[in-house]
Amino acid sequence: MRIALVSEGTYPYAMGGVSIWCEQLIKGMPDYRWEVVALTVDGSEQSVFAAPANLDRVHSVPLWGGRDRGRPRQTPGPAFTGPYEMFLRALITPLDTLRPEQGRGLFLLALRGLYEYAASGGDLGEALVSNEAVTMMLDAWHELRVEQTTEAPTVADAIQATWLLEHMLRPLSAPAVEADIVHCSMNGLSMLVAMVAKWRYGTPLVMSEHGIYLRERYISYLHDDAPHAVRVMALSFFRSLAGAAYLITDVLAPHSAYNRRWQLHNGADPERMWTMYNGVEPAEFPAASSEPDVPTISFMGRVDPLKDLHTLIRAFALVREQIPNARLRIFGGTPAVNRTYHESCEALIAELGLEGAAVLEGRIARAVDAYHAGSIVALTSISEGFPYTVVEAMACGRPCVCTNVGGVAEAVADTGRVVAPRDHVAVAEACIELLKDDELRHNLGFAARARVLEHFTLAQSLQMYRNVYEGLVTPLEAGEQPRHLRPSRVPAPRLRPAAPAWMGRR
Repeated sequence: MRIALVSEGTYPYAMGGVSIWCEQLIKGMPDYRWEVVALTVDGSEQSVFAAPANLDRVHSVPLWGGRDRGRPRQTPGPAFTGPYEMFLRALITPLDTLRPEQGRGLFLLALRGLYEYAASGGDLGEALVSNEAVTMMLDAWHELRVEQTTEAPTVADAIQATWLLEHMLRPLSAPAVEADIVHCSMNGLSMLVAMVAKWRYGTPLVMSEHGIYLRERYISYLHDDAPHAVRVMALSFFRSLAGAAYLITDVLAPHSAYNRRWQLHNGADPERMWTMYNGVEPAEFPAASSEPDVPTISFMGRVDPLKDLHTLIRAFALVREQIPNARLRIFGGTPAVNRTYHESCEALIAELGLEGAAVLEGRIARAVDAYHAGSIVALTSISEGFPYTVVEAMACGRPCVCTNVGGVAEAVADTGRVVAPRDHVAVAEACIELLKDDELRHNLGFAARARVLEHFTLAQSLQMYRNVYEGLVTPLEAGEQPRHLRPSRVPAPRLRPAAPAWMGRR
């Protein structure tokens, strides 16, 4: 079997939970042949993973470089303007005047039309930034918006919007990947690659969703400096794309019940959904045999605004008031785009007088050493899927203090403490409780490892995906009843009884 694994900004060019999961899939199924399609910035990225023996090919689709062009050479004809008009109508029509299922179907049909234009020899990128496309964008804004709550969009707004769309829709012009199955590691632009394969070859599609791509786009655009009309258009694009992806995907594999609720809200078919939790190899994350000499909080992960390290640092300042010799050790690299955020964390440490006690220690060779270095492990993210760091820490017998985002509460259950995001006081109180009570901390750590061994091992995770792949491509024998993929046998974990009623809802 040949499987094409599609990613955006992750494997094999960046570290992180999604990249680890990609490598686990490839290495964990050595009897399959794999190729990776990576959506990249400009194609110059260098792999940070050694290629497994069964990975035949890695090819990138650059989204932001290499296609600078001058004035369009020719006017796009009806083969472009027809589907593009439908595309704009799906994006710009107010939500309260178009039923969601209509909008998703219209958008998917429009994407198919734009793909057909590119597949028949049209230059989709050139057409998307043509004068005709800019004019159509302005006309759609003026005609389809029932009322304007802000200033009317300008020509400059339309130029910026069409420029943005040209970059985001580049996968529609890329060669169709040939495989038995296309498996996207996330929703969003990766799904354009999968759609092309489906339209060209009828390839079955599988989509996993670690975090909620759409939610993270909402967060990222909160403080974006683009004009209002451009931001609204971009978020409408991502919302429409997510819904269209749920329509066309054969098997949808959310990585938590939290993700499943988001997907159902955005039009996913429950009959094609199977929740599949991430798994870890317990032998690689053995239970810690000792604790550090002083009470220590560990964090393991990239330095990124989504991890909300400011909340963790502020919480640690309160911990130090109760436990003066406590330490905070922050392990993990800083992507180049997050250097400013790294500096802001260092500035906050200095502002709160925590130098020497709270340290950003950078990348560490083995994640297990980061978990063993702490008495407890903390994760204060504002967005997560089903994070490896939590499950890995639990496998090491470390109780976790986490914020209630994504599938975190499902992972931790009653083996740690789950509090509201952005609440540094609640984080501090949970950390103080665990650091001061040795018996509680040890009992929770023992329970955490037992929970991982029962529910979240790599072997369980790989077998569920193998069931999906083989169920999609194995033909039925004559007279055999249609098969249904077996849902995950992992029971829905309980939230802690003491958790407020609103926890776990989105």
